[in-house]
Amino acid sequence: MFSDFQKAISQLNDSRFLRVMGYGVALTIALLAAVTMGVQWILPDTISLPWVGEIAWLSSLLSGFILFAMIGMSVFLMVPVASIFTGFFLEQVADAVEDKHYPALADVTPVPFMDMLIDSTKFLALLVVVNLCALVLYLIFTPIAPILFWAVNGMLLGREYFQLVAMRKLGRVGANAMRKKHRFQIFLAGFLMAVPLSVPFINLFIPVLGVATFTHLFHRINTAK
Repeated sequence: MFSDFQKAISQLNDSRFLRVMGYGVALTIALLAAVTMGVQWILPDTISLPWVGEIAWLSSLLSGFILFAMIGMSVFLMVPVASIFTGFFLEQVADAVEDKHYPALADVTPVPFMDMLIDSTKFLALLVVVNLCALVLYLIFTPIAPILFWAVNGMLLGREYFQLVAMRKLGRVGANAMRKKHRFQIFLAGFLMAVPLSVPFINLFIPVLGVATFTHLFHRINTAK
């Protein structure tokens, strides 16, 4: 599993990886900007306080605070971004990995875009619901909340990434069967990906590394079966 991750890191200078990472950075910045502007739009231009009167600078101060808060929120935003990213850019990253490391393989059948979009949308909804429910656990078990966050999202992201990668070769039924057979190894790989997703700026590279890692993981266990 660690060798899969190392191989993915070694290919970061691939032009296709760099292009897709650029898309990921742009997508993340766009989301952060949209949320920040939305909150700033809600804030009034001036704030009136009793005995003080109208204060214009307080709104600017709050706007600045919101900007830094959104950068911190990227820890949580990157989880759904990683999910969206998988659906749109999976083929490009997986193809780059297979061209370099598995050139003798027969051509895979691309997953139809609508199937991938539907699966990614369903998974995104599941991701949001599960994380909202997990908030209760995070509050109850605050000291280990980060580990719970990594475990929950590692399980979900590992399942999604492996499923979509495997579907290219085995179809939905075959991918489901292989995922269930190797669920523990897939969970560990997902956990390995979820941890750096919680580190601002570094998390921008993780979706690409995640797809590449699970492509290596799939081919390794598919060859060994």
